[in-house]
Amino acid sequence: MQPTGHLRGDAVHVAGDARQRFHDSGGYGRPLGGDEIALSRVEAAHLLFRGDLSGVALEEGAGEVGFERFFVESAAAADRFAVRYLVYADLRDRGFYLSPAREPWPGGDVDAPDAIDFIAYERGSTPDTGNVEYPVQVVGERESLSAAGLAGRTLAVVDEESDITYFAATEGAISGATDYEPPSRLDGVLLADRVVVWDAPEGLYERGFYGQPLTGRAAAVEGAVQLSLVEAASLAADGVLSLSASVGTAGDSPAEGAATPDGPAAAVVARGRDVEGERFDRRLAVYKRLREADAVPKTGFKFGADFRTYLDVETVEDLPHSEHLVRVVDGDHRFSPRELSLDVRLAGGVRKEMVFALTAVGDGGGDGGGGGDGTTEGNAVRDADVEWLSIGRLTP
Repeated sequence: MQPTGHLRGDAVHVAGDARQRFHDSGGYGRPLGGDEIALSRVEAAHLLFRGDLSGVALEEGAGEVGFERFFVESAAAADRFAVRYLVYADLRDRGFYLSPAREPWPGGDVDAPDAIDFIAYERGSTPDTGNVEYPVQVVGERESLSAAGLAGRTLAVVDEESDITYFAATEGAISGATDYEPPSRLDGVLLADRVVVWDAPEGLYERGFYGQPLTGRAAAVEGAVQLSLVEAASLAADGVLSLSASVGTAGDSPAEGAATPDGPAAAVVARGRDVEGERFDRRLAVYKRLREADAVPKTGFKFGADFRTYLDVETVEDLPHSEHLVRVVDGDHRFSPRELSLDVRLAGGVRKEMVFALTAVGDGGGDGGGGGDGTTEGNAVRDADVEWLSIGRLTP
């Protein structure tokens, strides 16, 4: 004869030999005293589904109900019960013991954010041993989740057909080993959405992987390199790039020399904002952090990302595969599970790690350039905080 549970508030109490039968041997619930235990609703539903509980009385003196009635009543009474139950049952079937990640349940003493639903312990570990494998956050396909603070969590996404996809979110700091110092001075012309350096030294592209050569092998013009606006802004902020002329966004005639009274960094950042809006500041901040980490960022357009990164570039002739796709998002960005799945699936398909750069850019003061000597990058970039978040598929 299987034991019966009684709903008390939001927990199901089970007496008899419940402690030994369910808690000590299976990691279910929490002890109440003697042999009695309390089960969370998902735990009770799982035991009902398995036939290990004969039923649950929903009210004092009422008859027992089975799994179907208890499941429906719990879905009405408890937030997101259905998706949380599906994840709980799936991880149990995979051999994990789990606890709700809140007091007074065993998982409540783990230092975990409020968004965590369950603590999954290492296989073979019970809540009493405390060896945590996965802090699990359950997400429905149509929910959204904040990008901030996701590192360290396991995301269990339940789609509309009740299939579950797991993602591991970790700190995604990128560190490279590219050894290249740009030349002390470059002169360029600012066009509508790029900068041309006519007499770039060979190493700028071949060893630093800055820009793209303007001409082919058989051309009469040699040494011309086109820089993207983020590349140009970064070099200008470092005092390397100066501008000899500027062409307006509407195709105005080139203005010589005096076209950049606030300095080349201010001019390029202002142009970037003209063509891209405030996202330019965020992308520039991430670009500079990557270069500072000795990684080489290049456009990730072909992959639907902001950048792809190369960690160790010696020459373009012997270029390794890029290791990461980087997408720049606001620090307060909220992901949709579909968005995450698309990005992670694409990155995995091209054998790259998907990294999100969460940026919080300070007030740039409107000019984007700081001082007028062309050696500063502007408050918006200088004050930017970047948090790196790597997300990949996980098979528990």
